[in-house]
Amino acid sequence: MQDSAPKVLRLYLLRHARSGWALPGQRDFDRALDDVGYVDAERLAQIAADRGIRPERILCSTAVRCRETAEPFFRTVSENLDIRYIDALYSGPMSVYFDLIDAHRHLNSLMLVGHNPMIEQLLYRLIGDDAAHEAMPHGYPPAGLSILDLPAAAPEDDETATLVSILLPNQ
Repeated sequence: MQDSAPKVLRLYLLRHARSGWALPGQRDFDRALDDVGYVDAERLAQIAADRGIRPERILCSTAVRCRETAEPFFRTVSENLDIRYIDALYSGPMSVYFDLIDAHRHLNSLMLVGHNPMIEQLLYRLIGDDAAHEAMPHGYPPAGLSILDLPAAAPEDDETATLVSILLPNQ
């Protein structure tokens, strides 16, 4: 007997942890995490590991603060994580995020490590304005990880995902 349940993509949306301001002459791209950001990235990775979160693939912005946020997942979740660095997650519009999700719908799970406002806008589009505002009334926080179930066969559309949970480093 075949399983008739539709396939679901477990989607993890991770906003980079808190970063410092750009130093004089430093590009925004090169901004690193500040001390709080480093601690939060470590805490969040440990929470994820404790909950058995192990994305099949991670797509991460090439910006320094995103790479530094994703790096603790190697130490705490698994050193065998499939992580790919994507320039367009830094410089591209939200449509890039949708295109990457659509290109990876064949996977069981996918994590995007990126920036606001795209991560927050993506959450709003996927679960709807009311649900997103209720879940994050003060906006998408640094080092916030939302976990969604997205029908793998669904076309890009508003309100197609279900919010499973939100993880924060101070939980």
